[in-house]
Amino acid sequence: MSIISAVKKVVTPVDFSDNSKIIAESAAYFAGQFNASMHLVFVVQNFEDYSGFFVPQMSMPTLEGELVEGAERKMASFCDEMDDFSKKAGVSELSFKVFMGDVAEQIVDHAADLEADLIIMGTHGYKGLEKIMFGSVAGKVVRNASCPVLTINPYTCC
Repeated sequence: MSIISAVKKVVTPVDFSDNSKIIAESAAYFAGQFNASMHLVFVVQNFEDYSGFFVPQMSMPTLEGELVEGAERKMASFCDEMDDFSKKAGVSELSFKVFMGDVAEQIVDHAADLEADLIIMGTHGYKGLEKIMFGSVAGKVVRNASCPVLTINPYTCC
């Protein structure tokens, strides 16, 4: 059996940037070719990564909880928007999860926990200072994932 015929679970991270819809639709099209399930994932960046920066005087657990709740609402809305497209594309199941922590680590861990066959993600999300500070999430996922990773450049794919 080839690796392509074994694709049954696809993990697709989104970051709610302008490219997220392009990447998610491309991933749904690919997953649909194999009647695979598609698992969208969003990771709220840990505030530990911002140590040394000014953080407002607010209870950290409260702020983090609110960020996760907001991300879950946004992810549910994003998933609802993707539902019709994914069904038409042939995706067998569409689900989502929101995590908090290191973005690349959470993506890799979630794919491993699901025993995913493939991760499909964009090469570009947010840019500028965030990318300089934290490096390429896609690069970290490619280096550490236990399954193949298909990266899509949203500026050339569609």
